[in-house]
Amino acid sequence: MAYIEKRQADKRQVDKRQPDKRKALAAPREQTQCRFCRSKTKHIDYKDIPTLEKLLTNRGKIYSRKRSGNCAGCQRKLKKAIKRARHMALLPFTA
Repeated sequence: MAYIEKRQADKRQVDKRQPDKRKALAAPREQTQCRFCRSKTKHIDYKDIPTLEKLLTNRGKIYSRKRSGNCAGCQRKLKKAIKRARHMALLPFTA
């Protein structure tokens, strides 16, 4: 019993001596808007091939939100536009 209490006391002392590094390094990030929100685009056109190609890999995959910088709503609109363009044979399914 005494051993367990001693271990818990040692643990508390270690916590007090070493501050959490993650908290010290974390800084608030600047809020950025996606390319479609910046230009106030309400509809992403499936016929706008140059814009859609910028958001595809060279293999034809859609870039993730994190990589492309799109917000969730615009990423869904983009996905639908790319799928429509693929169906109309304006974009390849794979490369």
